[in-house]
Amino acid sequence: MENSNNTYDRRSFLKISSLSGGGLMIGFSWLANLMPNEAMAAEVAAAPEGVLLTGFIKITPDNKITLFSPNPEFGTNVMTSLPMLIAEELEVDFNAVVVEQGDYDTPRFKNQFTGGSNAMNQAWIPLRTAGATARQMLLQAAANQWNVPVTELKASKGSISHASGKSASYGALASEAAKLTAPSNVPLKKMADFTLIGTPQKNKVGKDIVAGHSLFTMDYKHPGMLIAMVIHPPAFGLELKSFNATEALKMPGIKDVFSFEVYKDSYERAGFDTRAFNKLIAVVGNSTWEVMNARKKVVAEWSPIQTKKEMVAAWGRKKEETIPGGLESTDQHLKQMQEMQQKPARLLRKDGNPEEAFAKAKKVLERTYTAPFLAHNPMEPISCFAHITAEKAFFVAPIQIPEFMKQNLIANLDLKDGQIEMKLARMGGGFGRRAYGHYIVEAGHISKKMNAPVKLIYTREDDLTNGIYRPSYMITYRAAIDENNNVTAIAVKGGGIPEGAIHENRFPAGAFDNYIAEGWEIPSNITIGAFRAPGSNFNASAEQSFLDELAETIGKDPLDYRIELLKRAKANPVGKRNEYNADRYIGVLELVKEKSNWIAKNSKNSKRGVAAYFCHNSYAAHVVDVSIKDGQPVVENVVSALDCGFVVNPEGAKNMVEGAVVDGIGNALYGNLKFDKGATVQKNLNNYRIIRHREAPKKIEVHFVKSEVSPTGLGEPPFPPVFAALANALYKATGKRLYNQPFINEL
Repeated sequence: MENSNNTYDRRSFLKISSLSGGGLMIGFSWLANLMPNEAMAAEVAAAPEGVLLTGFIKITPDNKITLFSPNPEFGTNVMTSLPMLIAEELEVDFNAVVVEQGDYDTPRFKNQFTGGSNAMNQAWIPLRTAGATARQMLLQAAANQWNVPVTELKASKGSISHASGKSASYGALASEAAKLTAPSNVPLKKMADFTLIGTPQKNKVGKDIVAGHSLFTMDYKHPGMLIAMVIHPPAFGLELKSFNATEALKMPGIKDVFSFEVYKDSYERAGFDTRAFNKLIAVVGNSTWEVMNARKKVVAEWSPIQTKKEMVAAWGRKKEETIPGGLESTDQHLKQMQEMQQKPARLLRKDGNPEEAFAKAKKVLERTYTAPFLAHNPMEPISCFAHITAEKAFFVAPIQIPEFMKQNLIANLDLKDGQIEMKLARMGGGFGRRAYGHYIVEAGHISKKMNAPVKLIYTREDDLTNGIYRPSYMITYRAAIDENNNVTAIAVKGGGIPEGAIHENRFPAGAFDNYIAEGWEIPSNITIGAFRAPGSNFNASAEQSFLDELAETIGKDPLDYRIELLKRAKANPVGKRNEYNADRYIGVLELVKEKSNWIAKNSKNSKRGVAAYFCHNSYAAHVVDVSIKDGQPVVENVVSALDCGFVVNPEGAKNMVEGAVVDGIGNALYGNLKFDKGATVQKNLNNYRIIRHREAPKKIEVHFVKSEVSPTGLGEPPFPPVFAALANALYKATGKRLYNQPFINEL
C-alpha cells in the first residue's frame, strides 16, 4: 500500500472549506516529485525544479460530486483520466460524478500544463491523495456522528456504511467533514485493489463534443463583443514600416485599424514566448466577415529586419539567441545544412575510440537523413477572447500553459498579478502549437485599445504562415563494420534550423564500445517550437531507419538485431549517461513481435517494417504493413506495443496511440513546409498536404505491456517510431530506402 505524506511547504497546501448552504470543497496543491535531467527538461519544456498541479473535489448536500480537472484539455483525454485518479481513492461512482475543467487560478492551481507527456506521471500520487484525503475525512465525520471506530466503516459509491445498518451519503456528511483537520500519511490503494483505474472509460464530455455544445473559444460570445484580426508581415525577416487604412476604415462595421507591439522591447522572453512578428496591424469590427473583407483593404509597407541578439530565460537558465536578418528559403537551408555536416561540430558524447574503429573498418555504412519544417495545423485555428477593464483582465483562452503566461501578460499589458482571470476553453488540437500564447497578449492589447470585449480570430492562413513550426533537420549516421561482419563503432552527426535533434544518450548509445555523437545548429528568423515529441520525432526516424539498413547489411533480422543490441546494453552497458531502461525497451519489441506475428524477411508478409523508440519516459514499438496500389502506398495494418507504465484509462490510451500512428504516417509521407524568400510557399490546407481519411491505416492494433510502474508519458512516445517503421516497410514494398521526408517525394 502506498502512503501519501501530506507535509506541505509554502508552495503547497491542503484547503478544506464549507460551501454556502452546507457541503465540502477540498483543494489540494502540491509540488510534484519530478526531477528531470537537463535533456529531459528541455524536451518536456518544464522548469527543472518540477511542476505544480492541483485537483479539486466539491461535494454538495444533495450528494452532487464534482471533480475539477486542472490540466488544459486539447484531446489527450486528461479531463477523464485525471479525475479517475481522484474518483478511485474517493470511492465514488465515476458515471455519477460531474467533471469540470478547472480554470486558470493561481491561488489554487499551480503551473497548469498539458504537454511533455507528463500529466499522468505528475498526478499519479497527488490526485489519488486528494481523493483519499477527502474519503478519510468523510469516514471520520461519520465515525464522530455515530460514535463508532472509523475502522468499522466502509466507503463505497459516494456513501459511508456501518455493519449496524447505518449509512449516509457523502453529501450528508460533507459539512461536518469540512470542519475536520486534514489527516496526514493517508494510505492509498494497492494497484491490485483498483476498481476504476485501469478500466476503459469513455470521454466524460464526449456527448457535449458530439452535440456541438459551446466548449471552444471560437464558440464564446459576450455582450458588446467585437471581432479582431491581425495582419502580420508576409515573410519572416520583414517587419512593419508603415500602413494606410483609409479604405479599410470606410468598410461597413469596422471600428478601428491600428498597429501595436506584442512584447515590449525591454521584455525578456521566456521559453514559450515568440516575437518573430512583434509589430502587427489590428483590424477590429462587428463581425468576422466584415473584418476579413476590411483587412484586404489595408495597404502595408514592410522593411527587412536587422540581425540581432536576444536573451531568453528558458527552463531555469538563460541563453542568448541570434535572430539573423535576411529572407530565408528552403534551397538555402539545405545547402547550409550540407555545409555544416562537413565542418567540425560540437562533441555531445564519446565512448571508446571510434576514430580508430572507423580507420580499421573493412566497410563503412553511411547514410544521411533530412526532414523539412512542419506546421502543426490543429483542427481549430487560433482564437482568444479578452476583456480588460480597470478592475480585471478576463480571458477565454485555448492555451496549454496558462501559468507560464502570467509573467508575459503582467509585463506587456501592464497588469497586476491579481487582475488576471482566465477561463480555459477546450482546445481543438494543440501538438505544442498552443503552448505559445502570443495570441493571448495580442487579444489583450486590442481589448485595451478598444476598451471593449474582443475576440481575436486567426484564419487557417494566419496560423499556417505565422509559425510555430517543427525545425528542419539533417542527420548522418555511420557504422564501422569489420571483416567478421561485426559492427565496431557508431557515429551520429547532425543538427537543424534553428536547433538540432540528436539525443546523444539514447539508444544505440550504451550498446557499442565505440560511439560518438556530434551536433550543430544554424540560426534562423523562422519561428520554431515544440512539435509532438520535440526533436525525438526526427531523431527516431533517422536512427531507426539506419538500424534497419544496418541489420540488413550484416545479415540479421531487423527486429531481432535491436533486441540483441539492447541485451548487450543491459548486460554490459557502455557509459553512465544512458537514458533508457533496456529491459523495458526489449519488452515492447518482444510484445510487438508476438502480437504482429513477426515473420522473417523471406516470408509472404515481408512488406513490413519495424521501429522502436524511447522518449518522455516511455517505450513504443510499431510494425507497419504496407502495399503499393496504383503506384501509391497503402498502409494495411499497424501493430503497436507501448510501455507507459500502469495504464490509467485503456480506452483513452488506445485512442492516443491510434492518433499518433495516423499523425505520424501523415507527416512522414506528406508533411512539407517550404519557404521562398522568407514566406511559406503553402498558405492553407489546399497545398499543405496532410493525411486524408482514405489514407489512414485500415487497421491499428494497440497493446500495452502490463506494468506496475507508475504511469509515464503517452501523448508523444508513440509518434516518433512511426516514421521509421513506415520507411522500413516501404523499402520492403518498393526495394528503395527512403532518406528524405516527405517520403512521397522519393517514392
